[in-house]
Amino acid sequence: MASTPAPPQAPPKPTWDPRRPAPPLPWLRPTIRIRLTLLYGGMFLIAGILLLSIIYLVAAQALNVGSQLPFKITEGRVASDICNLPTGVSPDVMNKAMDNCVNDQRQHALDDLLSRSLLALLGLAIIAFAFGYAMAGRVLSPLGRILRTARAVAGSDLSRRIELDGPDDELKELADTFDDMLERLERAFTAQQRFVGNASHELRTPLAINRTLLEVHLSDPGAPVELQQLGKTLLATNERSEQLVEGLLLLARSDNQIVERKPVDLAEVAGQAVDQVHGEAAAKGVAIRGEQKSAVVQGNGVLLERIALNLVQNAVRYNVAEGGWVEVTTEIQHGHAVLTVSNTGPVVPAYEVDNLFEPFKRLRGADRTGSDKGVGLGLSIVRSVARAHGGHITAQPREGGGLVMRVTLPV
Repeated sequence: MASTPAPPQAPPKPTWDPRRPAPPLPWLRPTIRIRLTLLYGGMFLIAGILLLSIIYLVAAQALNVGSQLPFKITEGRVASDICNLPTGVSPDVMNKAMDNCVNDQRQHALDDLLSRSLLALLGLAIIAFAFGYAMAGRVLSPLGRILRTARAVAGSDLSRRIELDGPDDELKELADTFDDMLERLERAFTAQQRFVGNASHELRTPLAINRTLLEVHLSDPGAPVELQQLGKTLLATNERSEQLVEGLLLLARSDNQIVERKPVDLAEVAGQAVDQVHGEAAAKGVAIRGEQKSAVVQGNGVLLERIALNLVQNAVRYNVAEGGWVEVTTEIQHGHAVLTVSNTGPVVPAYEVDNLFEPFKRLRGADRTGSDKGVGLGLSIVRSVARAHGGHITAQPREGGGLVMRVTLPV
């Protein structure tokens, strides 16, 4: 009995896209924790300002700044160490001077109360913001756990679970729902990989047997001409079916996992692809040029070679009849490895570019619908392999005809 293959790891998602603006600085992001902190601290600050205003008004009303003293000086001498009171003046002048002195002291007391209260409010506000930040972190810690688990799942491991403990609230319900979703995804992913493994054996074997039988019959020199012609036609059809099966299996594998990761130089991969297509290009009169600079990435060499080979083959096959060329370059741009394949060819409308990456979709027109040019999976495989490596592919029509294909991969 064949053993069940172990569940494979999921590929990382693309992490960089030059068409998107750079993310803001981490400390400037309006996270929920920062917003809750501002909410808690802001509410405390507003409440403190209202309380301080009420205390100040009550104190000012109690001190009754600006009112006259409840007593009068009729005769005698009054001295003060705080106020500079006049001497040798009439009682009315002395009473007025004493009123001013007392009112100044009242105002000074209110000002001192206000300044000390503002300092106390500032200190309490700092404590309130710090306490609010800590409490927001404690309240949102389950969300952080969910986020870390989601990142681990997106990176490589579908077997991870949140398994959140605590009260049966909305956050626990969210975590349990997420765990149920991961369970279903893992089962579906494992079943899909098992199907791909079984299909790989069940589809390849009969096609290989048919090819062998046809080659044996064609090797018979006494076979009639009509039978040999029929055999060649069937052999070509069988070969096309094998290409279709291999393309579908590679597309399924590249969409889900990378078999191994190791340093791979895109320049070497592109050079091997050019060498493999050189004979076909020479037969069609297409010149291949371009400089391949070293661009090392972490990935699977076989799948990356398939990217380069599919792009170069398409560039050669869908080219002009005379004077055509294909340019293949590799380089490092903005910390990412870039493989660019440009070619002359038929004019490609901009609205048709996205359809080229869909399985079995081709550009409308005779130049891209010939059965001898492939099975319509080349660019789909390229996009899937690029995504499995955390990169992406873009296509732009060239002025005058042809395309510019650019594959961007993280180094």
